[in-house]
Amino acid sequence: MNLPRTPDISGTTDVYLIVGDPVEQVKAPESFNLIFARLGIDAVLVPVQVAPADLDGFVRTAFKARNIKGLWVAIPHKVPITGLLDECTELGRVAGAVNAVRRNADGSIGGALFDGVGFVASLAHFGIDWRGKRALIIGAGGGSAAIGASLALGTRTCAEIAFYDPVPGKAAAVAAHIQRSSRVLLRAVNNNDPAGYDLVINGSPLGLQQGDPMPCDVARMAPDAVLIDILMKNQPTPLLRAARARGLRAQPGFEMMIQQTHLYLDFFGLHDAARVVRADCNFIRELICLEAPLGEIPKPVTGTLAPVR
Repeated sequence: MNLPRTPDISGTTDVYLIVGDPVEQVKAPESFNLIFARLGIDAVLVPVQVAPADLDGFVRTAFKARNIKGLWVAIPHKVPITGLLDECTELGRVAGAVNAVRRNADGSIGGALFDGVGFVASLAHFGIDWRGKRALIIGAGGGSAAIGASLALGTRTCAEIAFYDPVPGKAAAVAAHIQRSSRVLLRAVNNNDPAGYDLVINGSPLGLQQGDPMPCDVARMAPDAVLIDILMKNQPTPLLRAARARGLRAQPGFEMMIQQTHLYLDFFGLHDAARVVRADCNFIRELICLEAPLGEIPKPVTGTLAPVR
C-alpha cells in the first residue's frame, strides 16, 4: 500500500512551522511530513515567510497557540532569533545561532543548533576527512556559523577555518565569536579565493536566484580539494556543476539535512521516530533523489565564474 506523502490534518494535529524569508527553498517540510505520515504521527510541518522586522512579534504570538509545538528556523533568522530564547544549547551559544526552537513545559523558549552536526556527519558519510584541514566558508550567516563551530569543536577539528562575507565586519564577528571556545585558528578573509583550501563550503545564498554570481572560482581550487554547496534549491547548482566538471569532489547539502533529522525529532520529543530514522533514513534519501538526482554528472558551465563582490 502506498503511504501518503503528507499526513491528514485535523483538530488534533500538532503544528510545526519553518520560519524563513524566503521559504521557497526549504526542503524540511517534504522530509518531515513524509516521516510523520510513514510513522503515523499526527503532526504537520508548514513553511511560513516572515520578514526580519516581524520575527520577534511572530514568534511570541505563534507560541501562544497551544497546538504549535515548535519552529524550524531558516535564513535569515538563525542568528537574530537567539535574542528571543530563554535557554540555548552549548553549540548554539558558541555559534550564536539556532535552527530549532520549542516552547518548554514551563512556557520558556529553548533553542538548539543542528546544522553543523549534520554537516560534519555528512562529511563522514561521504568519506571526507576534515581533520587537520584548511576550510573556507563563504558566507557568515547562521548556517555558516553552525558549520564553523562544529568544524572547530570536539576531538576532530580543522586546522584552520576562514570565513568570507561581502558585508563588512560580518565574517570577522563570526570568527571571533567561535574563537572564544576553540583552539582552532578562525579568521576572516577579505576575498573568496578558494586556492590553498582543502574544504570549500558555500554557506551563502548565492545560487538561490537565477543570475547570481558564483560564490567562488572553482578553477582556483586544488585538484584534491572538496566543495560542498549547502543550498537546498536548484541543485545541482552552477557552482556544483562547475566543480564536478573539473573532476572535483563536490556534493550538495541534502545529506547535511538528512543527518540532522533525528536530532530535530529528539529535540521536539518525538523519540520513537528519532530512533527509527537514526536506524534507517534511506527513505528520505530516496525522496530527495526523486526530486534532485544526486548522481547526475553536470555539463561544464560556460562563461566567466564571477567572484562575490
